[in-house]
Amino acid sequence: MTPQAYPQNLDLAQKRVLMIRMAEEDYRAASFLDDRMLTARHKGAWVALDPVLANARRIMPLPLHFIFHTGHVGSTLLSRLLGEVDGVLSLREPLPLRILADAFDAPAADDLREPLLEAFLNLWGRGYAHTRAVVLKATSNTARLGARMMQARPHARAVYLSLPRERAIEALLSSQYAQTDLEVFGPERLTRLHTMLGNTGAAPPRTVGEIAAMSWAAERLTQRALNEEFGSRILNIDFEDFLGDMRASLARAAAHFELETTPDTLDALMSGPILSQYSKSPLKPYSVDTRARKLAQTRAAQAGEIARALAWLEKLAAPARALLDETFASKA
Repeated sequence: MTPQAYPQNLDLAQKRVLMIRMAEEDYRAASFLDDRMLTARHKGAWVALDPVLANARRIMPLPLHFIFHTGHVGSTLLSRLLGEVDGVLSLREPLPLRILADAFDAPAADDLREPLLEAFLNLWGRGYAHTRAVVLKATSNTARLGARMMQARPHARAVYLSLPRERAIEALLSSQYAQTDLEVFGPERLTRLHTMLGNTGAAPPRTVGEIAAMSWAAERLTQRALNEEFGSRILNIDFEDFLGDMRASLARAAAHFELETTPDTLDALMSGPILSQYSKSPLKPYSVDTRARKLAQTRAAQAGEIARALAWLEKLAAPARALLDETFASKA
């Protein structure tokens, strides 16, 4: 099996996989590898799961690394930049990862979960003749499966992108993409937050600002847990710091993944089209200045919700607030 046969979807009830045909340029173009990528030109078919698992066991995977993030903090941008480094295949938000994360949340034991995760890690670890490493960007809320992924791949490393609370809340309230994210992933994040903290001491979030605060808290605590378990295998990057010196930040991320870059490569990426495009929709112009203006507009238009978000966090029990106030040192 080559990357040309891509497992785009997973149906656990029917024990089948949707395999679609993908060219290398399709991977480069896709902002997401979930259903948003599908067009009429994509050819594929549902196939039985067992033969896929059998074939996956025979794969000799390439080095596989991960980008985890707290949501709307530049992970797609970083993924696109790394995908232009020679020998790197970038995968962005594969849908089966979300399905597997949900499966591991289920209270009933399922003997198929571990073999499935191993199989898909092998499938995601395929490359082309010139591919030396694969970098998989997870959907934000699938970092809850990050420990299992890192344990299954002892040589894997991860970059974890995040923002401090107020900046993160502004980002989460700044676009329709973010609003959808809050609606879709909010219930799972609230469950996870209660699992990690027990009684939070705060009322359930009700407004969009409070949901944004809760979402940030759940992802921030997940980041903390991965840092505690995996230490120097995690490189933490504050997205504001990334934007402050993108060349140096990209170089650090590439070095952390043991990817070879040259000054010329970095210069070309800093002057190339990626930094002037909206990463989620490359046909749309976007820049650091555009982002700054959009966040300023959000601060003005959503001032009430931002205040409600920060107030919700202040109502958390003191131990929870202390955990959330921790910062993560960037590790080399």
